[in-house]
Amino acid sequence: MARLYYGTDLSPVTFPDRLMAYVKVITSTKLRRNESFTLTWTGDPENPGRSAIWLHPSIPMRFVFDSADAEQLAGDYLRALADQANASAGLVIDLRTWQDDESSLPRTPAQHVAPRRPARPVRAA
Repeated sequence: MARLYYGTDLSPVTFPDRLMAYVKVITSTKLRRNESFTLTWTGDPENPGRSAIWLHPSIPMRFVFDSADAEQLAGDYLRALADQANASAGLVIDLRTWQDDESSLPRTPAQHVAPRRPARPVRAA
């Protein structure tokens, strides 16, 4: 399980490595643009209900992954999450269903290149 340490809270937010890789890419992109947003998650067996944090560029954060290898991310799912993060409700993740949500979209590798170039998978750093 990957961990997100946010602000001065010593208790991390824990998600599966691949899911946290999506969150990291979206968070890095939005905060680089100085865009704040809400991250909300449900379905945590240890914490019933819903949790949310306000992500802001001035608040320190650290991502820690169990795997040394970067995760392979699906471009369509990454775009769907990014679109959601841009909405007024922010990024909302259900820990019980995110894998089904990811697999229900066509499997297009995430790209950092212009559409005319050949598709290359992107590894989350």
